[in-house]
Formats: sequence, structure tokens, C-alpha cells
Amino acid sequence: MLLERPRRKPLKMTYRPNPIDTHQVTLSNDLVELVERLAEHNHDVWAAQRIAEGWHFGAERNDAKREHPDLVPYSDLSESEKVYDRNAVKSTLQAMLALGYRITR
Repeated sequence: MLLERPRRKPLKMTYRPNPIDTHQVTLSNDLVELVERLAEHNHDVWAAQRIAEGWHFGAERNDAKREHPDLVPYSDLSESEKVYDRNAVKSTLQAMLALGYRITR
């Protein structure tokens, strides 16, 4: 006797991202300068975690071999990768300000 697996219902996409409205938030010159330093920090945190998990540099990403082309110093990243890191930091700082927080040195 052959048992059949129950058929799964198709999943419906119900997730609707709702980011904090930051369209009117402008970063001060001090915070614009901070974005670059924090973007480098985020890259270093990501790279340290990958290395701790056994990843190493590879010319192309290969999950099976745990190789990644971005396991290099931040200064050696492509501009598009730097922009990705900068945007993550910038949106976080803008969200903090939109929520009423102050960021001071």
C-alpha cells in the first residue's frame, strides 16, 4: 500500500512591508560623515561573522565551498556594495530620527 503525502496549500503572499516613513528626514553633515564609518563597521561585522562560520574569500560566491567575493576590506569593495552598506545605515539613522530620537556626539 502506497501512502500519499498530504498536498500543501499554496502559500499566499500576505506580507506587506511597512517601513517607517523617513521621506522628510534629512541627515545633518555630522551624520552624513558617520554613515561611511558605520557602513564600514557593518561590513566588518558581517565579514567577521562569515569568517567565524568558516567562509573565506573566493572570486565568485559559492555557498557549498563557503566562498564569497566580498570578504575583503571595505575599501576594496565595489562601489555598488558600499552603496548597499551605506543605504542600510542611512535608513536606520533616518528611522531613528523619524521616531523622535536625537543622535548626538
